[in-house]
Amino acid sequence: MDIKEEANVSMESPGSAEEILVTSVLSVVLTVMFLLGMAGNLYVLVITVLSHKPVGSMCVHVVNLALADLLYLSTIPFVVSTYLARDWYFGDIGCRLLLSMDLFTMHASIYTLTAMSLERYQVIVQPLKARISQCYRKLTSLVIWLISLLLTLPMMCMMRLEDSQYGLDKKICFPTWTPESFQHYLTVLFFTSILGPGLILLYLYSCLARAYWMSGQELRRSSGKLNQCVMFRIFTIIIVFWACFVPFWTWQLAKLYQSELLGMAPSTQIYLNFGVTCLTYANSCVNPLLYTLLTRNYREYVTKRMREVQKKALGR
Repeated sequence: MDIKEEANVSMESPGSAEEILVTSVLSVVLTVMFLLGMAGNLYVLVITVLSHKPVGSMCVHVVNLALADLLYLSTIPFVVSTYLARDWYFGDIGCRLLLSMDLFTMHASIYTLTAMSLERYQVIVQPLKARISQCYRKLTSLVIWLISLLLTLPMMCMMRLEDSQYGLDKKICFPTWTPESFQHYLTVLFFTSILGPGLILLYLYSCLARAYWMSGQELRRSSGKLNQCVMFRIFTIIIVFWACFVPFWTWQLAKLYQSELLGMAPSTQIYLNFGVTCLTYANSCVNPLLYTLLTRNYREYVTKRMREVQKKALGR
């Protein structure tokens, strides 16, 4: 969202030598992120979908997470071309879709992580309620994507393509929000993408930690080392998500509510904006490694559980 808006702002004023240097460096960084992130997430999709040993719920969720990362990373070529050409070539539809994609994929990712955590919580703390069908998981995934789309629709509807004041035949994506409406909308999105899911996840992992503490060795043996490792991997993905997106949202809210108190030069604000938004792209580059480790641990866990069931059946 914001890094693309800065691209539009950069078209509104002539580029100095410093701006040209920063734009060039940023374009190279984003291109490297695009190549690494796309390759990693495509690899995750291939090994997950084509695996001879499906991993149940983890397969559905990991596919959704990788798809969200791919969609977000797919906006990078459009951003880079806008920086370099200082013009918008992708029409009104492209304006609405591309400038909303980060909000869409951000919600899809955190809601999927919440669903994953809830299932793992049930497996460990409430094993009798943990039997969820594949059809139910796929329906949950569909609901997650639909809710994410609904939350993003206002941004899509309120963006439009206009003539730029800088240069002949130049175009710019311009939001039609009033400042108050935009402030309220982004505040709602902060609650729906960070604070709300964060409180739910905090509650789930607090209950899980309390259950481990109160049940001692018995729960640790029943859940198993590999199951604990699966939980740790999911928690790591959540922490990385927060580490990459909380600075982004902190910066957005600071500009909305305390812009007059920041006291930063415009160039400093642009650099800071570039930094926090590149951090969100970096999240999609790091995730494939975490997804691969997660699915590997989960396959080991499922294999171990199947062997235990078979031994019990033979023992009878």
